[in-house]
Amino acid sequence: MATHGAVITWQRGEEAFLDNRYSRAHLWRFDGGLDVPASSSPHVVRVPFSNPANVDPEEAYVAALSSCHMLWFLNLAALRSFRIDSYVDAAEGAMRKNVDGKEWVETVTLRPHVVFSGPKAPDEAAVAALHHEAHANCFLANSVRSTIETLGSWDYQGAP
Repeated sequence: MATHGAVITWQRGEEAFLDNRYSRAHLWRFDGGLDVPASSSPHVVRVPFSNPANVDPEEAYVAALSSCHMLWFLNLAALRSFRIDSYVDAAEGAMRKNVDGKEWVETVTLRPHVVFSGPKAPDEAAVAALHHEAHANCFLANSVRSTIETLGSWDYQGAP
């Protein structure tokens, strides 16, 4: 079993805090040493108390699901001898209120556009099967209760 971690750091600085007028900007530090500036979403906490230039947890959630799906898709395509030249996903998550009135990311929609080339061209059914299997294998998709839809497109560029 693997474990994965991150160190999340926030400092109050000179702000009063108890008046609820403090910056939500903070830092994510990953085990490889990468620091990512983070903040609450400006949709949740208004600017200037959030920083829209930083990554917020909701968009990181969407990006993580998209990345997991893509990594499985690439692996499965390679195993089936389908060469991929590019994979671009304009993923988005939709927030809704649940039955208790709490906000949650109800749906994550993946919109990958995949460009294939080489001697072996996948048909639409093969691409759909790759997406289905990638979703079934994605560790994150298996860990959440949000609905995850894939509305992908693909092109075949022919043999080199």
